[in-house]
Amino acid sequence: MKFEEIKYLLDKNNGLLTTKEAEDYGIYRGSIKYLSDKGELEKVSRGVYVLPGIFEDEFFIIQNRFKKGIFSLETALYLHDLTDKTPNNFNLTFPKGYNLTNPKSQGLNCKGIKKELYELGVTEVLTPGGCKVRAYNKERTLIDIIRPVNKVDVQIISHAYRTYMNSKEKNIPLLSSYAEKLGVKDKLKSYLEVLLWRTRFN
Repeated sequence: MKFEEIKYLLDKNNGLLTTKEAEDYGIYRGSIKYLSDKGELEKVSRGVYVLPGIFEDEFFIIQNRFKKGIFSLETALYLHDLTDKTPNNFNLTFPKGYNLTNPKSQGLNCKGIKKELYELGVTEVLTPGGCKVRAYNKERTLIDIIRPVNKVDVQIISHAYRTYMNSKEKNIPLLSSYAEKLGVKDKLKSYLEVLLWRTRFN
């Protein structure tokens, strides 16, 4: 049994192990089951194991269960530190045509979107537990939350935009590019004008 490889993967993923990644390293499923039966690994979801007593990373587990799902809207804001509200439910975006019955039955807020928009602005971010997951980048998320179809609370929008505009990492040209592709160019312009006006006179 490749104990060293298993230990390496557990260390790399903060105590989490997926059967897919294990198999990529030539580790057999039987080895993982053996460790699970001995109580040295704990199964938390299909294909996901953790060291006993470790904090379960819900973000990682959910995305591993629904691999096509990309964290979006309020959940992506949280992962990018653009909101001070912990999400009650996870927001995931899937490619159009994906069957949303199963993820919705798990209490997830899901929506489908056409392929060219589904892949726009996808990036990897670290969860609070230190695992990598896929989410829309800051700019794509900021555009998504002002799209009328998504019905995001105006206070959440205002806080996110103020936080972003005060950061050194803002990318206004990219923000504008996404706004044009997602059909909210004028709405973005209005938001930015209001923010700049408030900054000037406050």
